[in-house]
Amino acid sequence: MAFDEYTNSDSLEEMHTPEAIAKRLDEQSQEGYLGDFILGAVDGVITTFAIVSGAAGAGFDNSIALILGVSNVFADGLSMAASNFLKARSDREHVQRFRKIEAHHIEYVPDAEVEEVRQIYYRKGFRGELLEEIVSVICADKERWIDTMITEEWGLPLSQTNPKTVALVTFTAFVIAGCIPLIPLVFFFSYPVEETFLISVISTICCFFGIGWIRGLFAVNDSPLKTALETVLIGGSAAGIAYGLGYILHEWLHLP
Repeated sequence: MAFDEYTNSDSLEEMHTPEAIAKRLDEQSQEGYLGDFILGAVDGVITTFAIVSGAAGAGFDNSIALILGVSNVFADGLSMAASNFLKARSDREHVQRFRKIEAHHIEYVPDAEVEEVRQIYYRKGFRGELLEEIVSVICADKERWIDTMITEEWGLPLSQTNPKTVALVTFTAFVIAGCIPLIPLVFFFSYPVEETFLISVISTICCFFGIGWIRGLFAVNDSPLKTALETVLIGGSAAGIAYGLGYILHEWLHLP
């Protein structure tokens, strides 16, 4: 849900009925992959368009730019998906490691672990019988006890993304967005390089703008228009550098 929908005063009462609150809390505990999709899409379109820009700057024809672009989309897409897969799995293993540590502590030094829970909630402002009741409720369930120590003592999230899904989302976003700068090279293959490059520029700017707009829908402090323009600026800068380097190398090496 976009940030504006959470701050719209007209819908605040509807969002805070007991049923709506329970539903929202359940949804927030589920795995989210929007960040992985945005990351894959932005990286895909930037790197692919940078290759197209570099090829255009070097004066290469459409066939070379297309070959380099397609190779990049799948090679870099797989590389990024593998990296995100390993990161997600490492994050899961990291949390599991601390779950085992806490389970071991609860088994062998339970009184000390109870005291840890007591001090955690004491620092939150709870006192007397209420504090003891909270400690009793948490420590009565081992899983709840471990969850509490994971989040409160170690500051780790309970929900973890699925590594396979992360990899698939990242790869899919990378390929879809990465193909956009290449589409003009396919449909306008016989056109002069300058014309296809211009069409590719327009297509890529639209893609950057769309990705940035989606980012903005979920941003807290930025509007969709601001994040869209920011994404266009960042992506355009990367492409401009690639184009410039291609042109400089073309002149330096005296390529035909």
